[in-house]
Amino acid sequence: MSTQTSRLGNGLRVVSHHMPHVETVSLGVWVAAGARHERQTEHGISHLLEHMAFKGTERRSASDIAEEIEAVGGELNAATSLETTAYFARTLKGDVGLALDILADILQIPRYAADELEREREVILQEIAATRDSPDEIAYELLQDAAFPEQAIGRPILGTIESVKSFDAQDLRAFLQANYGAARMVLSAAGNLDHAEVVRHAEAQFGRLNGGLGSRFEPARYVGGTRTSAKPFEQSHLVMAFAGPSYREREFYTAQVFSGLFGGGMSSRLFQEVRERRGLCYAIYSSCWALADSGLFAIHAATGPEVMEKLIDVVGAELVRAASERPSDAELARSKAQLKAGLLMGLESSSARAEQMARQLLLFDRLIEPAELVERIDAVTPDAVQALAARLVSGAPPSVAVVGAGRKGEAFARMAADRVIRA
Repeated sequence: MSTQTSRLGNGLRVVSHHMPHVETVSLGVWVAAGARHERQTEHGISHLLEHMAFKGTERRSASDIAEEIEAVGGELNAATSLETTAYFARTLKGDVGLALDILADILQIPRYAADELEREREVILQEIAATRDSPDEIAYELLQDAAFPEQAIGRPILGTIESVKSFDAQDLRAFLQANYGAARMVLSAAGNLDHAEVVRHAEAQFGRLNGGLGSRFEPARYVGGTRTSAKPFEQSHLVMAFAGPSYREREFYTAQVFSGLFGGGMSSRLFQEVRERRGLCYAIYSSCWALADSGLFAIHAATGPEVMEKLIDVVGAELVRAASERPSDAELARSKAQLKAGLLMGLESSSARAEQMARQLLLFDRLIEPAELVERIDAVTPDAVQALAARLVSGAPPSVAVVGAGRKGEAFARMAADRVIRA
């Protein structure tokens, strides 16, 4: 078999996919602990913890970590999301043991030295400042807050200037101890590898890791509403979202197909109607964003404030049409083909395959093979797409964020929300 899974005695799951045609291995540890596992007083600590991962352990200094992995031509990185934090590496096929040894160090015996913490704290403060210069970042932060107010899921992953300044090494260790149990982790690898060898390394380097289950996150509560920022930019950004299906719902695949035909590419309805026929903006697209227990179906466009009202009318009209008419067989087939091609092309990458396997085990405790995913996409019907569109526009109030429209921003946001509600 090309894909194999094992479970260590402490609950750590190990999964690998053999790709004999490559000379490298992508591997990492995915932890079911992210921004939505944080208490209010911990806002941003998951991201800070990720940043501190490569800043030294009891066995290696920060420079040792960088030099050892680069001495064999490898690379290390990490990423924080709302539900997971990932620590991953890519190496030549003979250096899997070294990569896992480093990852085991940073996850089990970090130092969190005071000088390194202060330096990395400043890096994150600069990262937060950079988001203030990005209208896209501002718009999506406002959108999350409108959709999920007063919840960890609705807060920025980076934290705030005040929260990031408040953390010390003891806070980092406490969060690590509470949330980084072996049963909440997946070690995933893809490339030119031997599964038994990966398991041996995992047993030796992670076998003594605490198997605790860690803390749970609060269930998502979608609310909806409007948020605006009057900060000046060259264009006005409109982001509109609706409560959508979670990863665990079969309707998630319907939402993906709908997103593809509605705003997923140059042939989509929004692109053709808003840009090609009317020239109301340069780019417009929809996206399907999902978590374990919730999701959003979002539409994003940027344009001049003088045509924002017209753009809102056209988008509203397209939503009404989607809710009242079945999609054509041709556009349904086109969207499915785009989804399947994106899925299968992505899996030619060892990094993408390792990440997909880890996320599936964390969400479903089983692997979903590509053939099953393709089958789920193919099973989506025109009636299901229309029913989903109708539910989106007739369900809970939409979430709307407008950035860069100055004093008109609030009026545009209310206009967009009202346009959907009236429909």
